[in-house]
Amino acid sequence: MKQLSAGILVLHEDAALLLAHATGARHWDIPKGLVDDGETPLEAALREASEECGLAFERDALLELGRYPYRPAKDLHLFATLASQLDPAQCHCTSYFRDRFGRWVPEADAFEWVPFARLPERCAKSMFTLLSTRLALPDVLSSLRTKSTAS
Repeated sequence: MKQLSAGILVLHEDAALLLAHATGARHWDIPKGLVDDGETPLEAALREASEECGLAFERDALLELGRYPYRPAKDLHLFATLASQLDPAQCHCTSYFRDRFGRWVPEADAFEWVPFARLPERCAKSMFTLLSTRLALPDVLSSLRTKSTAS
């Protein structure tokens, strides 16, 4: 049975995606993580955004995008939100892991708005493939704009 992770695409009005740098890795990623037993994908996505970026979103501010194949043994359930006023310098990670030297380090150590065109430079191949072939970020942004004007 495949594992399920959940995450939030935090989008900027200027066609950018909020990414967090994975400590000790080359790549940057969206806030996401495994769905715990008894937890819904929405609850997991909200928890991961809080733990990895220090972000709190209202449930009704999120647009559910659905479940996508991500890796051979893992699917990813995604949500999206528009947060153009967000300053990445205010983001902070509260979840830690022990690195190869035995030190406790945060899962994410930097945050930035990344223009859609620069995603291939920042994201791991599996994430970029999902964002570019299974999702159309400009369409997601358009749907979020429509949702925010309707609210």
